Amino acid sequence: MARYFDVHPENPQRRAIGQVVDILREDGLIAYPTDSCFALGCQLGNRDGIDRIRSIRKLDDRHHFTLVCQDFAQLGQFVHVDNAVFRAVKASTPGSYTFILPATKEVPRRLMHAKKKTVGVRIPDHVVTQALLGELGEPLLSSTLLLPDQEEPMTQGWDIKERLEHVVDAVIDSGECGVEPTTVIDFSSGEPEIVRRGAGDPSRFE
Repeated sequence: MARYFDVHPENPQRRAIGQVVDILREDGLIAYPTDSCFALGCQLGNRDGIDRIRSIRKLDDRHHFTLVCQDFAQLGQFVHVDNAVFRAVKASTPGSYTFILPATKEVPRRLMHAKKKTVGVRIPDHVVTQALLGELGEPLLSSTLLLPDQEEPMTQGWDIKERLEHVVDAVIDSGECGVEPTTVIDFSSGEPEIVRRGAGDPSRFE
């Protein structure tokens, strides 16, 4: 049964964040808030967690997972970013954008796009998520918490716990979350391609 953590949106309790990180380090799967909508997250090396995300969301092997990073320095360990792309991405982070970029060797092959060898990365503008990433010390492997029978993500932590309490290990609730996923920009060709319009303003990439 999932543990439920009610945390302050602006000053998240360190003890609660530490307990969630302990769950992640024990190969747990969590539901957590971001600056766009709720997401599912686990550690990069958690194969079971990845399978559980695929099962919960009914995803196939082609799904692009996202590495949610604390800052640009961490992001740069997992993707190749040239100067032109660096400026564009830097100007939009932290924020509600996911960028698809060529993956470095730090990214497990099973998480890359099979042909393009790319991966999605993002830096969220959310106090609780940043606290979680800071305590964890590495990116979260993540996917939008959008269930197969729903058109929009759930917005309330207690609702998520009730629905998913037997398939996730923890739910973080810091208040109501949005329903729009991130805006996805594909830089794998060197030029920005808007793959999905979402919470982030896409006009700067048009």
